[in-house]
Amino acid sequence: MPNWPDGIYSSQLIEHLRAAGSILVDSPLDEDQIQPASLDMRLGSKAFRVRSSFLPGPNHTVAERIDELKLHEIDLSEGAVLERGCVYLVPLLESFDLPDTVGASANPKSSTGRLDIFTRMICNNARSFDSVPEGYCGPLYLEVSPRTFPVLVRTGSRLTQVRFRKGITRLTVAEHKKLHDEQPLVFNPNTEVADGVSLSIDLEGKGRKGLIGFRSKRHTAVVDVDKKNALDVLDFWDPMFTGKRHDLILDPDEFYILVSRESVCVPPDFAAEMLPFDHTVGEFRVHYAGFFDPGFGHDGAGGAGSRAVLEVRSHEVPFMLDHGQTIGRLLYERMAERPRMLYGADLGSNYQAQSLKLSKHFKPFNEQA
Repeated sequence: MPNWPDGIYSSQLIEHLRAAGSILVDSPLDEDQIQPASLDMRLGSKAFRVRSSFLPGPNHTVAERIDELKLHEIDLSEGAVLERGCVYLVPLLESFDLPDTVGASANPKSSTGRLDIFTRMICNNARSFDSVPEGYCGPLYLEVSPRTFPVLVRTGSRLTQVRFRKGITRLTVAEHKKLHDEQPLVFNPNTEVADGVSLSIDLEGKGRKGLIGFRSKRHTAVVDVDKKNALDVLDFWDPMFTGKRHDLILDPDEFYILVSRESVCVPPDFAAEMLPFDHTVGEFRVHYAGFFDPGFGHDGAGGAGSRAVLEVRSHEVPFMLDHGQTIGRLLYERMAERPRMLYGADLGSNYQAQSLKLSKHFKPFNEQA
């Protein structure tokens, strides 16, 4: 394809990039590795335990920095446990030789974020995390730091995903408002749509018998990131229920799974991303895995509005949330073309039409109640 189009790239355009040699792989892509607007990235055969996180900077490759900082090398071919609180660098099975006009950005997969696994993608000579410049040619690495649970990973495990884009893709304030007038982005008349969609926190738990979220336990067993529906919720999480005041004080040493009060929709010709931090509403992180695919919460894809599940950590100080308090923003971007298959019914996606939901590794909580 000589003229690459502007916008976020659909699954079809990602396939064109692969056919053009812009996405290089050490082993054939998995059948479901290409998503509606992103590509899952796979861990390679080894991991390096390093002393600290780093950015290579313009004068160094990632491999050079690993040589300076590595403590030991871990074989992932048969699986290995990555311990909480440690930092690992993992070469990925995919590398890029991107067109001069196409760049990429990375974000943890939804299930990665809901396990509190901190991941950031790095490329050679990078000045920033999770950003691959236009025309980049070279290997890719993933920094992995489990924050709450020890995790079992192996070659081929998929913890992060990338979006490819050309040009300016984010909607302006006027474009957000116009799109919302044409296709409602949020199902709450009191929610502001301006520079994105403002979201607030649900601390009432209506329809969930007062359940408002989950707080992670300490000193748990290992989570195998490749096994679905395998773990009992109560072995890893403490359920939290609403009180008379409908508020919650976030402990900076704890990790929480909460949910937005609003249901949101991502129309098929658009994608969205949630800002992980917004210092104007509080010193806390609300999301690790910020990508929302085309069709998320869309009626035509089996959604009819879906809540945004929030992966929350307070930053250094305790912070009190009230029911209905603004906690973040969802920003929309235009697709280069509509994906052939949408998030949701077409793909059997794990989190379509979700309310409060843990990662796919856990059995449904209502079956254990």
